Amino acid sequence: MEYERSAVESMVNGFTILITGGTGFLGSHLANRLSNENEIIILKRSYSDTWRIDCNENIKFYNIDKLGLETIFKDNKIDIVIHTATKYGRNNETIEELVESNYMFPIKILDNSLKTYVKTFINVDTVLPKFVNIYSLTKNHFTDWLKYYSSNMKIFNLKLEHMYGEKDSTTKFIPYIITSLLEEKNQLDLTQGEQERNFIYIADVAEAFKKIILQQSNYKNGLYEYEIGSEENIKIKDLVYKIKAIVGNTTTKLNFGAKSYRENELMKSRSNIEKFKKDFNWKPKVKLDEGLAKTIEWYRKRLGEKKGV
Repeated sequence: MEYERSAVESMVNGFTILITGGTGFLGSHLANRLSNENEIIILKRSYSDTWRIDCNENIKFYNIDKLGLETIFKDNKIDIVIHTATKYGRNNETIEELVESNYMFPIKILDNSLKTYVKTFINVDTVLPKFVNIYSLTKNHFTDWLKYYSSNMKIFNLKLEHMYGEKDSTTKFIPYIITSLLEEKNQLDLTQGEQERNFIYIADVAEAFKKIILQQSNYKNGLYEYEIGSEENIKIKDLVYKIKAIVGNTTTKLNFGAKSYRENELMKSRSNIEKFKKDFNWKPKVKLDEGLAKTIEWYRKRLGEKKGV
């Protein structure tokens, strides 16, 4: 059997949950948050970097480049699938790679879920309109398949606002700004920064998923769509100034307007989270200042460790 198992070889608590993208930012936070009460299975590749979850001994890993999906689903009685795996197109991926990752691969996961009687499928969607870029186009196309399969299982499609927190990639906007300011770069070239965005702390997102898992048995087969974000919006320019103040950086020059807006730039993103708050008795608890302070402290410590401080 081609899988990797950490020290704990058997857990019989709660549900058996399969997570795609479990070595990534969101997937790893979910795996770590849910593994105390549930058996967690993570799909990865043999060369995947597992640093975000290396300290967790309660996770079973399967290398999908060495073992077929059909075998993994047949060998485990999976109750819930959480699909977080995605490619954003930030690393010069081709259109074919984005289509395979964001469209074809999740269809295969859906199909295997149906064949093995998985009860609940939770999909991570985007708040971006369909035609903003290839990423949003592939994600939106996949929702048609969710509708198709929803007569045979409970499917929760979650449109997530911009997440931030510890252990995110420095290619993402907030970690990039934080690390650049911690390193006291001479200057940062930015757009005008008038875009308005909604940012939600990763622990609040993980709590939203936990609410669904605990209450999904109350739902019948069907497609349930929700938007999940925080209750506060902020302009990018104000966000950068806020991060700079919390970091305590007084040297880096912020060149707003040095960069042009992206093609099809979304100038205002705001989610309606009232339905999810009502249905699942959930609300975001971590305010932006608090979440940024926690995130900055994590990156400050990590940078210090790299420098041997």
